[in-house]
Amino acid sequence: MIRTFDLLLIGAMAAAATVTYQIKHHTDNRLEEVRRLEAEIKLEKDTIDLLKADWALLTQPNRLERLLKVYGAELQLEPTQPEQLARPVELPMPRDQLPKPEVAEGEQSKDAVSDLITTGSVKP
Repeated sequence: MIRTFDLLLIGAMAAAATVTYQIKHHTDNRLEEVRRLEAEIKLEKDTIDLLKADWALLTQPNRLERLLKVYGAELQLEPTQPEQLARPVELPMPRDQLPKPEVAEGEQSKDAVSDLITTGSVKP
């Protein structure tokens, strides 16, 4: 009986060792994958920083002016007119054309901001 019990314990130890090794191996693989992903992320961040610096150099006004002088006639570029950016109907009203806030009969408006806020639940 002791031999059978010893064999069972040896088998349990071997199974535990096998499971422990498999878990360790799986963990090492995951750790390697995490390190690889971190390296890729760092590379992408460095690439983004490099591209931002490159964009800043390419869009310098002095450089664009020089390019305009060199290639302006060939490309037939013209300055942008304000009307090209927004149509007049898309612009907000001038302040002097805003409607005046309504004031209750016999009362003078004291605060322009509170006059613009109408809740309907509080009577003036």
